[in-house]
Amino acid sequence: MGEFTIAVLSGDGIGPEVMRQAIRILRTIERLYGHTFALKEALVGGAAYDAHQCHLPQETIDVCEAADAILFGSVGGPVTAQNDPKWKDAEKTALLGLRKRFGLGVNLRPSVIYPFLAHLCPLKHEIIKDGVDMLIVRELVGGIYFGKHQTDGDKAIDVMEYTVDQIERPLRFAFEAARMRRHKKVTVVDKANVLDTSRLWRRVANDMKDKYPDVQLEFMYVDNAAMQLIQHPSSFSVMATENMFGDILSDAASVLPGSLGLMPSASLGDRIHMYEPAGGSAPDIAGQNKANPIAQILSAALMLRYSFHLDAEAQLIERAVQNVLEAGKRTGDLTHQGESAVTTDAMGEAIAAEMERLKGTTTNGH
Repeated sequence: MGEFTIAVLSGDGIGPEVMRQAIRILRTIERLYGHTFALKEALVGGAAYDAHQCHLPQETIDVCEAADAILFGSVGGPVTAQNDPKWKDAEKTALLGLRKRFGLGVNLRPSVIYPFLAHLCPLKHEIIKDGVDMLIVRELVGGIYFGKHQTDGDKAIDVMEYTVDQIERPLRFAFEAARMRRHKKVTVVDKANVLDTSRLWRRVANDMKDKYPDVQLEFMYVDNAAMQLIQHPSSFSVMATENMFGDILSDAASVLPGSLGLMPSASLGDRIHMYEPAGGSAPDIAGQNKANPIAQILSAALMLRYSFHLDAEAQLIERAVQNVLEAGKRTGDLTHQGESAVTTDAMGEAIAAEMERLKGTTTNGH
């Protein structure tokens, strides 16, 4: 039994709705395992702007500083309102601000196609028939996004820069993660035929590989990786790459399961880690009890695993999600026209009930 403090940043749009279901799941874990989760809510994004005229107020940072983990929802408003002060740069300010403040240098984005949802994947069956289960490990606080940006008349400059230390962190996690997977392989994605930073990534990976003799290491140019992600997604196990390439490739991989509503993510820092769904705030369906809460729920499972080292609890959540989906419960993003959909609340309730059932079955030894 453990006691943990969680900073809860629900944010905007569907964020509060899906976060309520993640909290429902955490409360279920409390009952089943005897843990205590102290949830400290704080404002971020447009919700913070309404109260503080900024997207990441100091009191939110203070709540995060005092926590053991950050569970993040989503930020941002309607596309047509992006120039309004409430929404302008809301996502950039909030997310990049948190990444920089807490050194969230390693981003994890799993992409798994459930066999019973394979029909939702936009790729042909023969392409995914061997299954898709990959983990993209992205460096998150370096590279071109955090380099020098300058515009001088008709000339613009964006600088990509990396150090050995920045590269070692995500690669170390990638190697360690590969050791725990069925296919023990790390694919380092780069552009080493052009970029010096990519050549440094290769040098660091080659220097590290002898510490992981049980893991296969391969290198792949980013343009080829983009093609292989579509033509042969089953060939990937763990993909490790720099910030911009990881941003693009993880978004491409997020399409494969059939909905962003199934895609969790984790951003690992120096002391504290942050967990959030891969999708956005979806303001068009906010407040309608239609959103898929699974990505938020699975993000909470990643939090239990990586921040609190509660792997059995994380596995229980993941099994319950899979069982509920396999039993036919679907939110609207997972249904075709004419098929019935369950609400956000109903999906959270069903997953919590399945957790109770699974834990009871495990306890009774059946």
